[in-house]
Order: sequence, then C-alpha cells, then structure tokens
Amino acid sequence: MMIEFTYAVYIVISIAMTIWVARTLSKNGQVFLVDSFDGNETLAESVNHLLVVGFYLLNLGYILLALKTHKNIETLRVCIEFLSGQIGVVLLVLGALHLLNIIAIAKWRNRAVHNKSLHAEAASK
Repeated sequence: MMIEFTYAVYIVISIAMTIWVARTLSKNGQVFLVDSFDGNETLAESVNHLLVVGFYLLNLGYILLALKTHKNIETLRVCIEFLSGQIGVVLLVLGALHLLNIIAIAKWRNRAVHNKSLHAEAASK
C-alpha cells in the first residue's frame, strides 16, 4: 500500500510543480518574447503558447516515464528518500528546459536586435 501512496504523492507534487513553473514562465516571459520578436505581440503570444505546450509534453512525459521503482517502499523513510530523489530530478529537468528556452529566446532576440540595427543603418544612408 505504501508504494501506491508514494506514487500518488510523486504524481501530485510533480504535476503541480510543472503547472506552476509553466504558468510562471509563460506569464513573466511574455514581455521578453514581445521584445524578442520586435514588438509583434501576436507572434510572441503564439510562440509562448507553443513553448508552454512543449514544456508540458516533455516534462509530463518524463514524470510518467520516471514513475517506476524496484525499491521495496515499506517505510516512511524510504518513501521520503524515493520522493526526494524523483522530485529532485523533476526539478532539474524543469530547470534544464527553462535554460534551453531562455537560450533559444535570447538567440532570437539577439538576431532581432541585430536585424533592427541593420535596417536602421540602411535607412539612414
């Protein structure tokens, strides 16, 4: 019975963290995306939504794949150790996905800023 409890706690905590992180990144990243796409709010909203969907798919897929153990979870201590390890890895995956998103968006932004300066320079000649 302890293993089912452990799995349920793992799923609830992992999914709750995934939803919270996705919403936080989406809400706070919108301004950055608008700037990265030269003020095009429609494009920024669309990309933001696609990033959130991809984030959910990757993270929830990992959470479900990681829902497996061969440990014999019979005590609260083993339950806590298993949960901390599994949730710790979920947090690392969330952080890595966030970092990859920031790197990609920063590249888009740098390209947009560079193109904008080239257009401004060409227009001034």
